[in-house]
Amino acid sequence: MSESETPQDLKTTPLTPEHEALGARMVPFAGYLMPVQYPSGILTEHTHARDKAGLFDVSHMGQAWLKGPDHETTAAALEALVPADIKALEPGQQRYTQLLNDDGGIIDDLMVSRSALPGTEGRLYLVVNASRKQIDFAHLKSRLPDTVTVEELPQWALLALQGPEAEAALETIVPGVAALQFMQGAPFEFDGSGIYVTRSGYTGEDGYEINVPNEKARGLWRALLAHPDVLPIGLGARDSLRLEAGLSLYGHELDETVSPVEAGLLWSIQKHRRTEGGFPGAARIQREIAEGASRRIAGIKPEGRAPAREGTVIMSDGEEVGVITSGGFGPSAGGPVALGFVPPALAKAGQALELMVRGKALPAQVIKLPFVAKSFKK
Repeated sequence: MSESETPQDLKTTPLTPEHEALGARMVPFAGYLMPVQYPSGILTEHTHARDKAGLFDVSHMGQAWLKGPDHETTAAALEALVPADIKALEPGQQRYTQLLNDDGGIIDDLMVSRSALPGTEGRLYLVVNASRKQIDFAHLKSRLPDTVTVEELPQWALLALQGPEAEAALETIVPGVAALQFMQGAPFEFDGSGIYVTRSGYTGEDGYEINVPNEKARGLWRALLAHPDVLPIGLGARDSLRLEAGLSLYGHELDETVSPVEAGLLWSIQKHRRTEGGFPGAARIQREIAEGASRRIAGIKPEGRAPAREGTVIMSDGEEVGVITSGGFGPSAGGPVALGFVPPALAKAGQALELMVRGKALPAQVIKLPFVAKSFKK
């Protein structure tokens, strides 16, 4: 926190009193006061999410409805701004995509769901990154046709429950969630109020994200933590979990200069959209598909125990070839792990590299992502 920044300058979530009561260490993050870790520590939190179930407060994320007269109209409007196939979404289906600028750079990555709530035909539900939400919503409002509007949802909190025991834990409180498949959502009820649950998350584990009215968030948080397999998880373990899963983070692997092809996200662009285009930056993306991008994200495993942090220079044969975008210790991977951009020829598994750590060139190797196998339920 800078000298000019005080806790009073930061926003809080409906769950802030719960974090403080649990003894969390609170830090500034994306304009919010958020828990970075609890007394159990980052290593314990990380391992617990991999082995059992971890509970995250992600209420700082941006949530909004995209509202139009019908699904075709709303989906077409969003497809003019993202490269994914939105029209084909079935009610309750969710898809990962990117909001692109006119040069094909990533303004933000986001989750898009076609609503399964009764009486909401023509609505898409968006979840965007906390640090980008005002930029995203302003961009959408400036580019959408008059028939489609953005309704921000500050009245909703957002919780994530991740790990192999997430299904069993949530099913005891919200019966029926076990039937959801990966990237599928549906309305449920908790304590007399409607909630919306999707089977998704950003840890590489099976789990859920739960939209709940602000006034019910603390009750749901406490109900989940009452389960013996659930522990609260802070930003520290959230980052190590997503890094081990090889998942990009905005402001690190993704920014307005990086294309989906460079970021290894071509899988998120359905084949007909790759060929038909019709979204910002389509020419660049089609060119990179055909000719190759000038750089690619790669999973990098430093040898030894010294982690390579963000900004570490990547070398090959004495030449600087790239930079680490995220790096740290991977508890489940058993050592340091990192992500970084390198030329495509150097992004193949097994490629030897060097990392400049504290003035020394340390050996490393490109590893096929993810570092830890994903456990999504499909």
